[in-house]
Amino acid sequence: MPRYEYRCRPCGTTFELNRPMAESSDPAACPEGHQDTVKLLSTVAVGGTASAPSAAPRGGGGGCCGGGCCG
Repeated sequence: MPRYEYRCRPCGTTFELNRPMAESSDPAACPEGHQDTVKLLSTVAVGGTASAPSAAPRGGGGGCCGGGCCG
């Protein structure tokens, strides 16, 4: 079940709730009992870097084929 993060406007408390996606925008009371809360935008951090693969020379120009050295 997805976890959503909310912030209480009156007291500033940030809290999480596990609830179905269909209920993600429904009102959520903070642990202190306040009803004026907003759902926070979640970000997903993914490690590593992404880059386009470099083009290997084709047709007898040397280089590597299939990631291994030709020899």
